[in-house]
Amino acid sequence: MRPRGSRTTKSGRMAPAPVHHPLFARFYAKISVASEPAIGPHRDELLAGLSGRVIEIGAGNGLNFAHYPSTVSEVVAIEPERSLRQLAVTAALRSEVPVDVVPGVAEGLPVKSEAFDAAVLSLVLCSVRDVPRALAEVRRVLRPGGELRFFEHGKGGGAAMGVTQRALDRTVWPLLFGGCHVSRDVLGALRDAGYELGPFRRVLVPEKGARMPSSYCVLGTARSAG
Repeated sequence: MRPRGSRTTKSGRMAPAPVHHPLFARFYAKISVASEPAIGPHRDELLAGLSGRVIEIGAGNGLNFAHYPSTVSEVVAIEPERSLRQLAVTAALRSEVPVDVVPGVAEGLPVKSEAFDAAVLSLVLCSVRDVPRALAEVRRVLRPGGELRFFEHGKGGGAAMGVTQRALDRTVWPLLFGGCHVSRDVLGALRDAGYELGPFRRVLVPEKGARMPSSYCVLGTARSAG
């Protein structure tokens, strides 16, 4: 019997039910647009040089779409949250590259295996329910030699901030911010999932001013190790 609230993906796997956080979605839509002057240049760096078919996992309200280069032939944008997905559809209509916005979750991508030249993870691993499973799905859908681009926030800032991040993750932060976690080890998760890291650099967002638990980001590339 199919588990309640789940569905079967094109890969034949059982996928968790899509999420719905309408209050957080409205907050995220406003704060992400307000933060775009600081984050926009990182989006340009994240997506520079991509070509062919790209899958973006956790597209949010579609702010990456305007930054894809013209060498990209198609973007399949996966977004589980209904309200954000509707905003992403609007953003896709303004995009200069073809973008197809699709409901789905990172742990059960509704696409065929080895179908994409590149994958993009942008501020999404903090909120997925099962990081190893999500990264395994990314490996599945990438063609041999395909590249993963990532821009994620996670643990950082020294011992005191680390204690704060872990405490927040165990208490209020995921409840307030749509399942987001601030202490996840992005680079460690990629290595554990069988990726070889390419060039990466650590980024503070915002670059100046007070540090938030979510300020510690990493931007880079990776490829499947096998």
